[in-house]
Amino acid sequence: MKKIEITKPDDWHVHFRDNEILKAVVPETTRNFARSIIMPNLIPPILNGKQATAYKKRIEDATPKKDTFKPFMTIYLTEQTDKNELKESFINNAIFAAKLYPAGATTNSGSGVKDIKKIMPVLETMATLGMPLLIHGEVTDQKIDIFDREKVFIETILAFIINELPELKITLEHITTSDSVNFVNEANKNLCASITPHHLALNRNTIFKGGIRPHYFCLPILKREKHRKSLVDAATSGNSKFFLGTDSAPHFVSDKENACGCAGVFNASYSLPILAQIFDNNNALKTLEKFTSINGASHYNLSRNKIKLKLKKNENPLRLRKSLEVNGEKIIIFDPEFSIFWDVALP
Repeated sequence: MKKIEITKPDDWHVHFRDNEILKAVVPETTRNFARSIIMPNLIPPILNGKQATAYKKRIEDATPKKDTFKPFMTIYLTEQTDKNELKESFINNAIFAAKLYPAGATTNSGSGVKDIKKIMPVLETMATLGMPLLIHGEVTDQKIDIFDREKVFIETILAFIINELPELKITLEHITTSDSVNFVNEANKNLCASITPHHLALNRNTIFKGGIRPHYFCLPILKREKHRKSLVDAATSGNSKFFLGTDSAPHFVSDKENACGCAGVFNASYSLPILAQIFDNNNALKTLEKFTSINGASHYNLSRNKIKLKLKKNENPLRLRKSLEVNGEKIIIFDPEFSIFWDVALP
């Protein structure tokens, strides 16, 4: 196959940050995606419908006029989240979903939840409303190995939530392990999972090849090759429980290449060519549309996009831009370190 046409994709997990970074990165997503769920972990975080509406306006202002794009806004759950305010914001379409960050799990998650039982009344309200819960599925106990934190979260917290609220619509975001794949497959219909391009493309060796490589450091962290293969099998299977969420997360080089080495991979620019290549390598181009354009919309009870998008396979590898410049600073663009022959065709 040299050309394919698919329903225009959606990105069900993206970080736009704010201010000048937002203005630079939004067009990288809106170029090829029709809709996205926007993460709320700004500084300070998006905690209510009013803040979400203001943030949405900033995103819309940064969207090029030629792009048709709809952002779905979220709020950041804390142990102080007001269930009545959340209900009002959801009913008024100010917010689409709520995001659960265990406190300290990833970038700007310090205000997250420490005790899941303290937000159960909020989750009960969400279940009644049919409002999706988006989960960063890792425990933060420093006694738990960083490579096991997703598995332990599933066993100790996610299983508890599902048992207590089986009717709650849940997305376990950016899964990284075969444990997650198996759990999602065996769980009820209300639990689905998103998978990122970088977790499909790479395993944890990449972070340490030739030294510590901060631009491949993300949370959840890349895992063993056996887990990557399990993710590829899930994504390419056509199984409606798995769909694309890029978790594209920009950071300046100065914030990546320092003692902190902030977690996040900025992959928005080439997510679709990378995915097409991975699916092609696995003889699964026929299921690419399901993963990128159909399964997520179905999970969120949304209609499919009407617009089509074409991808073409070139004779020579695609030349990737190295970085995005923002006011003299750079954001490194994700490179999967294998040749990519697919690209989005010009309209």
